[in-house]
Amino acid sequence: MTESTPPLHPLEREQLRAESTLAVTVKSTDEFHDDVTDGIEGLEEDDAVESTPTLSFTSYDELMATLTPRVLDLIEAIRQEGPTSINETARIVDRDVKNVHEELSRLAQLGIIFFEEDGQSKQPIVWFNELVINLSFGPAAGDTATGSP
Repeated sequence: MTESTPPLHPLEREQLRAESTLAVTVKSTDEFHDDVTDGIEGLEEDDAVESTPTLSFTSYDELMATLTPRVLDLIEAIRQEGPTSINETARIVDRDVKNVHEELSRLAQLGIIFFEEDGQSKQPIVWFNELVINLSFGPAAGDTATGSP
């Protein structure tokens, strides 16, 4: 994990702030590849591509290891309290600054938050109002197997 994340262009920040939902899914690498390929083909054909920003994990374990209750509390605290720095964020959640910094850096790498930098201070920004986790447990398309009680 790197210490910094690439800065967002001001237009990217504004676009993110206009969004209100982050969708989280679990998809295999093949499913993710197919979605990206379909999106690229749509762009090449000048189709309008309007979709909710989505964060995809490759396994349920990866999702659960990333979005722990502690991380969700951190995201909620940033959204509700609007801390102006990592130090202030750590005070709000009553956690060690180093631990909070590491967690925020990981969340920034995933696109869950971004930082507004002002000199030495980095303000964490949660750009969405709602986080929706979509988990598909149904059989694969075309699977005709049925279950009985």
